[in-house]
Amino acid sequence: MMSLDQAPINQLITDNIDTWTSTVKTKATTGRGSSKKLELYGVKKLRELILELAVRGKLVPQDPTDDPASVLLERIANEKAQLVKDKKIKKLKKLPSLTKEDCPFELPDGWAFSQLANLSYVITKGTTPTSVGYDFTSSGVNFVKVENIDRESITNSAISQYISYETNDALARSSLDEGDILFSIAGTIGKTCLVKKSDLPANTNQALAIIKGTSTVFTPKFLLLQLGSFVSKKTRDKARGGAMPNVSLGDLSELVTIVPPMTHQHRIVAKVDELMTLCDQLEQQTEASIAAHQVLVTTLLDTLTNSANAEELMQNWQMVAEHFDTLFTTEESIDQLKQTILQLAVMGKLVPQDPNDELQPNDLVTVVKKQRTISSLAKNTGKVDLNTFEFFSEKLALPSNWTVHPLAEIVLAVVDCPHSTPKWTDNGEICVRTTQMAPFSLDLSTSRYVSSDTYLKRIERLKPESDDVLYSREGGILGVACRVPSGVELCLGQRMIVIRPSRLITSRFLELVLNSPLVNEIARHNTTGGAAPRVNVNVIKGYPTPLPPLEEQNRIITKVDELFSVCDALKVRLKDSQTTQLHLTDAIVEQAV
Repeated sequence: MMSLDQAPINQLITDNIDTWTSTVKTKATTGRGSSKKLELYGVKKLRELILELAVRGKLVPQDPTDDPASVLLERIANEKAQLVKDKKIKKLKKLPSLTKEDCPFELPDGWAFSQLANLSYVITKGTTPTSVGYDFTSSGVNFVKVENIDRESITNSAISQYISYETNDALARSSLDEGDILFSIAGTIGKTCLVKKSDLPANTNQALAIIKGTSTVFTPKFLLLQLGSFVSKKTRDKARGGAMPNVSLGDLSELVTIVPPMTHQHRIVAKVDELMTLCDQLEQQTEASIAAHQVLVTTLLDTLTNSANAEELMQNWQMVAEHFDTLFTTEESIDQLKQTILQLAVMGKLVPQDPNDELQPNDLVTVVKKQRTISSLAKNTGKVDLNTFEFFSEKLALPSNWTVHPLAEIVLAVVDCPHSTPKWTDNGEICVRTTQMAPFSLDLSTSRYVSSDTYLKRIERLKPESDDVLYSREGGILGVACRVPSGVELCLGQRMIVIRPSRLITSRFLELVLNSPLVNEIARHNTTGGAAPRVNVNVIKGYPTPLPPLEEQNRIITKVDELFSVCDALKVRLKDSQTTQLHLTDAIVEQAV
């Protein structure tokens, strides 16, 4: 790769085009069925690189005939002195002298570092009118808030609050003028915009700093560019507070800002606009490629689930297997493959049928009732909602030696958790929460504890045992199933149930069914509760549950484990590849800077 000294920025971009477009990161998300989206890390880093090169003077060639920045600094100093003399602004308190640490890199000849307060007339902020005795009105002067700013502009159509002209006069300090720069200093730090004539009249609150009188030193676009790059990063580093961080006006006033010659600022802005347009195009092309890839993955995986039998599945699987390296190149596509494997498993298409398998007993109800009696769980069935079973079971096309039954009919117990938040203790008995659950996995490393008395109350209806299946029925991870590990004593927190298998269905196969797309679709179809979706326990008891012969259950489990191992290996390889790509991208950026 050529260094920036050997090639212009355009060549740097084109020489590494594959890196910019292929380097992606998976955004972490939580929750059952939540799609993981990709961050276009390469294009993001390219945008950051363009801004960094712009403020360092490395984006476009210097012109020795440009008036130096010192001319601009002298001019604004004289203007401010006159404004102070005319009592239009207050005299600025003396700022600390700049150190070498404040000026982290060498600037081109004719450029300068200075604090933002020296480069503007006033840096102030707004006020919430109601905090000083004024009311909002239904019309009048626009009252601008952080959420009204988008893409370096005020979105006037999004403004929902107004103040009267009298209130605007009373709050003159934060009355906005054309050319003012707004910079968010609370909540979302670093959002910027230029106030235009069409935005006026307008006022704002204390979450937005108002930077006035910068046109002597900066073109508005260059200052916005700078605030949107390293300045906003510095303010984030200085942010104070918890959920609602903030930056003081003092912090903003002392921010070290770069001043190029004015004519050079115009050239930088033009070049940045050109390159950002190129980034937009790269982003669109990459997103289109990802979308096309997803369509291809979905189409080919659908051929698997639409296979008539295991033999046809093997033919279609061979077609997919031949393109593994090009199909399963994202974490989302690998997860989609896992879901397809689960769907094939519960449809009876994953392994061939064996006519020698011993069929399940005709009178399943009698078998389960007898085992319930022996297990002292005879009274633990409760009411079953069969509407779900009747609606979905008719749609299932299962092998001839399979049957389908309401979940509660073929297991020993389906027991809901206590409907109360336990009193936590520093140690004692483990009480598991849904946040510890993932498909096929219960993370005990984050366990919390309850006292022995609380534990005994929470296991009164049923004490969870090894190989019982936990199922989350509410909240962000609705529809996740995992088994209770062997040798662990625990009780249930909230928003989950415990299911005890019978001798008709293995714990592992039940876990597989409950995590399958089949049951996940049933769960989504039957949720209630709006923002906090949940599935009623009686509905879960009526889940249509495919039941193959026990021998086939074991073969299916073995095959799922085998194929999941392939998926996990793909993920490891993908992660290693992505890490390499991320390091390569960062190295290109570091070398360029």
